[in-house]
Amino acid sequence: MRASSSDLAARRRQTLGPTYQNFYDQPLHLVRGEGVRLWDADGREYLDCYNNVVSVGHCHPRVVDALCRQAATLNTHTRYLHASVVELGEMLVARLPAGIDTCVFTCTGSEANDLAVQIARAVTGNRGVVVSEASYHGVTELTRTLSTDSYPAARRPDWLAVIEPPNRYRGPAGYDDPEAATRYLELARDALDALDARGHRPAALLIDLVWDSNGPLVAPGGYVNALAAEVRRRGGLVIADEVQSGYCRSGANWWGSTNYALEPDILTCGKPMGAGHPLALMATRRDIAEAYAERCHYFNTFGGNPVSAEVGKAVIDVIDDEGLLDNARETGAYFESLLRELAARHATIGDVQGCGLFWGLDLVVDRDARTPVTREQMRRLCSLIVAEGVVTGHSGRYGQILKLRPPLVFARADAERAVAAIDAALARFEVEPDG
Repeated sequence: MRASSSDLAARRRQTLGPTYQNFYDQPLHLVRGEGVRLWDADGREYLDCYNNVVSVGHCHPRVVDALCRQAATLNTHTRYLHASVVELGEMLVARLPAGIDTCVFTCTGSEANDLAVQIARAVTGNRGVVVSEASYHGVTELTRTLSTDSYPAARRPDWLAVIEPPNRYRGPAGYDDPEAATRYLELARDALDALDARGHRPAALLIDLVWDSNGPLVAPGGYVNALAAEVRRRGGLVIADEVQSGYCRSGANWWGSTNYALEPDILTCGKPMGAGHPLALMATRRDIAEAYAERCHYFNTFGGNPVSAEVGKAVIDVIDDEGLLDNARETGAYFESLLRELAARHATIGDVQGCGLFWGLDLVVDRDARTPVTREQMRRLCSLIVAEGVVTGHSGRYGQILKLRPPLVFARADAERAVAAIDAALARFEVEPDG
């Protein structure tokens, strides 16, 4: 007999750590998923407009079959030879940006980012790291320190340089500023000069190419490569954190870095690689990998295990066979058109940001002043949307971004359903924003 949602919530509070949180005013008790659909314990169906982790959809039969077949055959680690691990690496190298030819597998994006920064520090001999304001890069001690959305600014170490993200709605250079790229680059140079004055040179720029925790955002032309060149001029490497922007999310390319013609020195990815299974990647050039191996040893017991490798291969095959890059582009463009029509009807929507199948609505209580909604108001709105049968999330420096980031199998009819639900919820929210 299945436990009631209230009983399960009480047992959870008693047993699990208090750092765990639930979305929404009434937590969802989900029991099943398929494609872009979820079902709760009462049998109600929801449209998933948030979970990019299940990149090719919940419980894709090809991914499930690959997992079960290999789990029933063998699972071990990379101290033994196994074809699946090598084959996954080869499939990835064929799709990675130019020059990236060497893979190291981990279980999570946090581990991948942690290793990437370790490598950059070891190879360059520098200690400084450059990240964006209100960024998020993981939960290890190092990556939590690099996640400037996770703790007070007063606790930042002196080796951390924090730069302004290219937010053209809320930042110092707007959509109508032809010098936006230059202005954001100048701000970054100021932060790098301050880092140098504190006695540190950059080991790496760690950059999320969709600026997830701020948006998503789309940078002005020329900014990303100019920033990369500036960091390299000062002795650092460029790490593309593609946990959010990778695996066709933008609809234009496999990787967010390719959207900007950026050739990173190191690339990391995680969440979408296993479609719900823990699988992540740190990939780099062979010369960097060899230079690190001369100094350090790295081994991850579960990173690169055969079960994860078979899952990873299946995800790539599904993306290719089902044309999910094209779907992200085409459905994403249709989704954008519906969202912009929605913004024209609701003054609460200050801006529509994003690309492909990753969109954010910057919500305001005053459109002229661009005053963001509060975090409490955003939680109420998300709860109203889920009551309409659509699962969403939120992000942003002020918690003001309604995050829409569905699985890559999201279709035009799903976009219509999502926008209808947001429309209905906004109508209620605008009457009583505080409940």
